[in-house]
Amino acid sequence: MQLPDRSSTPSVSSAAQPDDGLIRNVSDTARLVAIDRAVESERPDALFRDPFARRLAGERGARIARSNPLGARKSAAGWPIVTRTYLIDQMIRAHIAQGGDMVINLAAGLDTRPYRMELPPALQWIEVDLPEILAHKEEILRGEKPVCSLERIPLDLSDAPARRELFARLGRQSRKALVISEGLVVYLSSDEVALLAQDLAAQPNFRINRGRGSFGPARAKYRQRT
Repeated sequence: MQLPDRSSTPSVSSAAQPDDGLIRNVSDTARLVAIDRAVESERPDALFRDPFARRLAGERGARIARSNPLGARKSAAGWPIVTRTYLIDQMIRAHIAQGGDMVINLAAGLDTRPYRMELPPALQWIEVDLPEILAHKEEILRGEKPVCSLERIPLDLSDAPARRELFARLGRQSRKALVISEGLVVYLSSDEVALLAQDLAAQPNFRINRGRGSFGPARAKYRQRT
């Protein structure tokens, strides 16, 4: 399995590609996602509130957003990120209600759910991503306290032996874990996704969340107020 080199710019259509000079690596796209979450959070009828998103995006994130031909993410252009965030929030709540004791966020980026959601203090939350993006998040959120048990693990997920070792350890620590790959699978080929799925499926305590939410109704909820 060969994940994209995060020292290079991800492949996006030329019609929607922000300024190449601002996107140094794939991790920088997390700043654009954070802007979408910040814009949504500032709405009076927001579907979720992420009070840390704009700080995490920083000035670079704002500049990336402004360089986008669609503007500074103030229009409905950000609906896929907003809808995805809302839906996964629902899935996490359902997982906890069904007895889940761990959430594993692969390629966690600038996600702040362990800080912004109401979660059980005993929940184990695991963030896995490259060292640079996790170090940035650690610095910005240094004065904040997560609501649950939080562990950040710097790891290149293309390192298959290290990945499998991590999954095995987490499998031993949990009874029922939910794995999120919100910012990862989109960059993988079908074969790479299959290999990652095999490694996850090897852990009997890693479960598929069957929440009642779906992308269509969540999108409709978003569009009703735009």
